[in-house]
Amino acid sequence: MEQNSIARAPRRGARAAGLAGAATTLALALAGPAAAAGPPAALTGAAREVGYASAVLTGTINPQAAGTSYYFQYGVTRAYGSQSVIGDAGSGTAAVSVRVAVGGLAPITLYHYRLVAVNANGTTLGSDRVLATQKVPLSLAILASPNPVLFGAPFQVKGTLSGTGNGGRPVVLQGDAFPFTAGFQDIGNPELTTATGGFTFNLLDASLVTQFRVLTVGSPAIVSPVVTESVAVRVESHIARTRRRGYVRIYGTVTPAENGAQVGMLRIVAGRGVLAGGTILKANGTTTSSGFSRVLHVHRGVYRVLVRIQNAGQVSNYGNPLVIR
Repeated sequence: MEQNSIARAPRRGARAAGLAGAATTLALALAGPAAAAGPPAALTGAAREVGYASAVLTGTINPQAAGTSYYFQYGVTRAYGSQSVIGDAGSGTAAVSVRVAVGGLAPITLYHYRLVAVNANGTTLGSDRVLATQKVPLSLAILASPNPVLFGAPFQVKGTLSGTGNGGRPVVLQGDAFPFTAGFQDIGNPELTTATGGFTFNLLDASLVTQFRVLTVGSPAIVSPVVTESVAVRVESHIARTRRRGYVRIYGTVTPAENGAQVGMLRIVAGRGVLAGGTILKANGTTTSSGFSRVLHVHRGVYRVLVRIQNAGQVSNYGNPLVIR
């Protein structure tokens, strides 16, 4: 009896081992393909945040248990031609979302793009998708020249309308003169921009410090930043000899009339003005200008008159250089 029992024992052990092996095989079967590394899966997604020169490309990748890198190909045809930076999708077994921003795109252009995923087991190409970039938004930039301008002199307000459809667009100039309480009013007739969006408004007679802006006519309504054109008083200065040796009379006029404004007579030394004397502007018999006169002890060299204006309708200015020999 003992011999029979001993003989049957090996058969029971073999049966147990067989059951364990079957369980392992079943476990591997249930784990399925996710447990085995393979080429990555790649799904090209929709483009986001599409502008006139950039977009964000998106997609989904399953690395299939192997370290996986990815990038986007893009271009104006299915040949693509451009590639984004390379990203890391990890080595998991679940799908992960990816996104890459691309720039340098042309406005109003159709682009093809696709997601590419790469690991040690192969390369997977996502499906081809397209995006359409937007128009470049219109914008206005202006300047006034010269600035400041002499009282009574001509000047220009010029600028550029930038963006898609900037050529041949009507634009209008508006101004608001000191003390800036009347609000902006149209000045003259609208101008048409050039083929490259440029425009120039010519103004003939500067009188007061004025704020300017330019607007597009029609839709969309675009308004430029405000530029301030300063108007400097016109200073005419002269020298007259006196009977006293070493003394001269410096005199002249200032337009427009600024009675009571300060006048400084400066000697130019090493490029800087040193005050040699001063006076104030006085009425000179006209309503359009003021006058000044002062006798000074002088040295050889260059002198200039500086008129300081407190009235914000004009700004201070220098007279022409006066040479004392």
